[in-house]
Amino acid sequence: MAGFFGTRDGARLSGRQFKAQLNRIYGCYTLGVVLFVGLLAVAERMGLPRLWIGFIFLMATIGLYAGIGVMSRTTDAAEYYVAGRRVPALYNGMATGADWMSAASFIGLAGTLYLTGYNGLAFIMGWTGGYCLVALVLAPYLRKFGQFTIPDFLGERYGGYLPRLIGLAAAILCSFTYLVAQIYGVGLITSYLTGIAFELGIFLGLGGILVCSFLGGMRAVTWTQVAQYIILVLAYLVPVVWLSGKQTGVPVPQLMYGLQLEKISAKEAQLASDPREQEVRAIYKQRAQTLQDKLRHPAESLAADKQAAKKKLDQLNSRNASVAEIAVAGKALASLPKDEAEARKAWTQASAQAEVKSRPLNGMPQHAAQFLGDPDGTAEEKSLYNSSRRNFLALVFCLMVGTAALPHILMRYYTVPNVRQARQSVAWSLLFIALLYLTAPALAVLVKYEIFTNLVGTPFDQLPAWVHAWSRVDPTMLSVADVNHDNVLQLNELSINGDIIVLLTPELAGLPYVVSGLVAAGGLAAALSTADGLLLTIANALGHDLYYKMIDPQASTVSRVTVSKILLLIVALSAAYVAAQKPADILFLVAAAFSFAAASFFPALSLGIFWKRATGTAAALGMVAGLGVTFYYMLCNQPWLRATFGIHSPVQLWWG
Repeated sequence: MAGFFGTRDGARLSGRQFKAQLNRIYGCYTLGVVLFVGLLAVAERMGLPRLWIGFIFLMATIGLYAGIGVMSRTTDAAEYYVAGRRVPALYNGMATGADWMSAASFIGLAGTLYLTGYNGLAFIMGWTGGYCLVALVLAPYLRKFGQFTIPDFLGERYGGYLPRLIGLAAAILCSFTYLVAQIYGVGLITSYLTGIAFELGIFLGLGGILVCSFLGGMRAVTWTQVAQYIILVLAYLVPVVWLSGKQTGVPVPQLMYGLQLEKISAKEAQLASDPREQEVRAIYKQRAQTLQDKLRHPAESLAADKQAAKKKLDQLNSRNASVAEIAVAGKALASLPKDEAEARKAWTQASAQAEVKSRPLNGMPQHAAQFLGDPDGTAEEKSLYNSSRRNFLALVFCLMVGTAALPHILMRYYTVPNVRQARQSVAWSLLFIALLYLTAPALAVLVKYEIFTNLVGTPFDQLPAWVHAWSRVDPTMLSVADVNHDNVLQLNELSINGDIIVLLTPELAGLPYVVSGLVAAGGLAAALSTADGLLLTIANALGHDLYYKMIDPQASTVSRVTVSKILLLIVALSAAYVAAQKPADILFLVAAAFSFAAASFFPALSLGIFWKRATGTAAALGMVAGLGVTFYYMLCNQPWLRATFGIHSPVQLWWG
């Protein structure tokens, strides 16, 4: 295996021999993964601590990927940039599936479907439709042109430095934004597996990314991504198949989706009218109103809160209250905002959260409801329905063209031997991605049924251990609060982030912890595989398009690859630093990356392929205009960006 990955032996084999050798290697690898998980399951039954299991999964998977990177090291330009253009269509499809199945897809998709119901299907429709665009419009023709990168295609097709330079900037912008989301996911999963700090988890996972991309470029990334796909598909399917069998007796979750959805709809009606749920919602509504009252005069309200907290602390001290009571009062005083600006920010956020939790079903729409509002209701309900429908269609469209234009995905089709295999590769990619995308809606429904029927209504002192474990890892991911003090968990007393739904599935299904470790390893594989491809896209764009094509066309092959490796290291550390700041949630970062790719690349690429009269000036102006309008719209309407740039004007969406 070392000889196969580490030399050009594969290039001297015929295509059939090369594929047969790959089949043997990855067949043995898959068997090894199954045996490894089985051995850990036995060890867990014999008393192996959970923390050790988490560390073993983390170190084994990162060590495996790093090992493939070391065996695939190269300084050959064709091998480093496009894996020697000799990857069979089947394996390129698997690598593309892993490259595509990012932390957002693996971790966030089922969570989004859990929180938004039918509306979340826009992501599946948009992403799947995007691959159809890739197959029909872009992949075969880009492979036919035979360049190394997307900016390289723009430079060769349109001529001159300007299209290449703007394409380079757009590739870095969308890829870096996407990369931060993946590294954020790496930190989340690593801290869950091992209990270490989020920031340390980021840099630990970064080591596995760097070894692959840094040493072997596209060759190392390709063979690592195939290995990662096998892990992530096993990790995704095992718990949901088990959960389907547990709830319905049929271990085919895709077939049981409709049945469980009917049960959830009935449970939603019951929870919406439950008196205890209504009591909790009323408490949150009162909290939201109180906070809104404070926000009308924040300075006076903050001064009054500080005075009241200090008075209570003084009273406790004067009557020699218990140490615990005094400590609680002191903590309450210390936790108050320091100034008016901080108070305004904290109260605005808390008010918004309380307002959401004052709605039925914890602010979630009915899972089977197609759109918000009612087409036959009041004028306000009709307006909401039409707006929701337009947003659904707009999201599908944006995701389609964004998928078709992502540079790290399109680069994968440069690695196959010919145009025919590029088409086949897209078909294999669709199959491997559909395997997970057809499962995600079922997973969301099965998890929601489990939470609605088995977790909600449980006494607080009998809650499962994983609830408290997740609360300790990160309270923003999962927390519970007995708001009405009845010692029973109501749905609106549970706060759960969609990013942990998939990671919770094994524990909800009652599976051994080793399966939770496998799922976390699958999520880590998804994040690392996409991060590898994104890092390589950025480094190759800088090393090949900027350094070689624009600065030093006489540079040797070794110096070109060396520059790409140095730039890759700088970009990786920069992305890790940004991710450690937790700038925004994974879904927003991913949506931003897709928006940038759609607005910049799709028109320039598709017109460049199909319209001979398209010019470099028009392509450059189109990319700049697309990026400018997209960033401006996000800046005006996205909460995190508005807060970052201090924008306080009302949100104004175009056409709702």
